[in-house]
Amino acid sequence: MTLQGITEEEIANYLIHTPGFFERQAPLLAAVQLVSPHGGRAVSLQERQMEMLRDKIKGLERRIMEMIRHSQENEAIALRLHLWVRSVMLTHDDRALADVLVAGLKDQFLIPQAGVRLWGTESHALRAELADLPCAQAVSADARSFASSLTLPYCGVNAGFEASRWLEDGTSMASVALLPLHHGETCFGLLVLASPDPTRYTADMGVDFLVQVADIASAALSRCLVPVAAEGEGTPGE
Repeated sequence: MTLQGITEEEIANYLIHTPGFFERQAPLLAAVQLVSPHGGRAVSLQERQMEMLRDKIKGLERRIMEMIRHSQENEAIALRLHLWVRSVMLTHDDRALADVLVAGLKDQFLIPQAGVRLWGTESHALRAELADLPCAQAVSADARSFASSLTLPYCGVNAGFEASRWLEDGTSMASVALLPLHHGETCFGLLVLASPDPTRYTADMGVDFLVQVADIASAALSRCLVPVAAEGEGTPGE
């Protein structure tokens, strides 16, 4: 807007760089009337400034409450993770380890269904005495290849994955998280978390926490593996 050849920007620039203007024109401040955003009534400059300050304070209060809420949620997650890891570490029976690990995840993080399969690696085989456990049941070459191709957990729609058939009622699970288990650089198993809620696991969700879960599960379940003896070598003790 231009007033007699002077633009609003020029007026604003003059006032910013001439702090003594309002000292010399003190009555002008009292005469300035602005429209309040709360009801549209006319208010003084000072009252308008107070309204702006109150709005700013309310905004800061909302941000603080959000930070407190996120902090409380993070504390709760950390406690649940601690309790899950503790239960796994206290499990000394290797035959019960996979069941305890899966049950703990379901209980602590309210996961409707979860399961795990282990198949070993070229250099480390699944221990023979565990071969009859549900976690050691046969897994197709395609499922193994898919698990090995995952650099991060898969989260998203359940597109009929073989892993969903490891669950009690996998066909009703709308979304899944598939966590590859690694021994060194090699995948030796797959942990599946599933929910009938299609929004529980989505492609755009962060996976940092799931990466931690996969790392912990990998470390715990790796004790179910034994080194494969090289050709021509005997077993220990021979």
